[in-house]
Amino acid sequence: MLFDILIIFFLLSGTFFVLSGALGVVRFKNVYLRLHAATKSSTLGVAGLMLGAFLFMLTEHGIISGKLLLGILFVLITAPVSAHMIGRAAYKSDVPLSKEAVRDDYKKTFNK
Repeated sequence: MLFDILIIFFLLSGTFFVLSGALGVVRFKNVYLRLHAATKSSTLGVAGLMLGAFLFMLTEHGIISGKLLLGILFVLITAPVSAHMIGRAAYKSDVPLSKEAVRDDYKKTFNK
């Protein structure tokens, strides 16, 4: 009973984060905000869905799936790093910030 509630919680929270990330990608104004929405929410969403699947496999079939645990670890490590690299490449390629941006903290770092 407790594991069923946890499975439902992780699956629903993962679905919420994935859907909110998709909405953020569609609605946000510039590359940097879209990248933030896609990365943060997809990382939490995929981790939640995989954790729910892991708990389901554990309780229903008695299988400890190392592949799911490695998948969670892989997503948690690679998604933020790749988003940082894509954002940095976009900034170095002179992709403009949104008009509402108040300041540019990287201006001194990249000598613009």
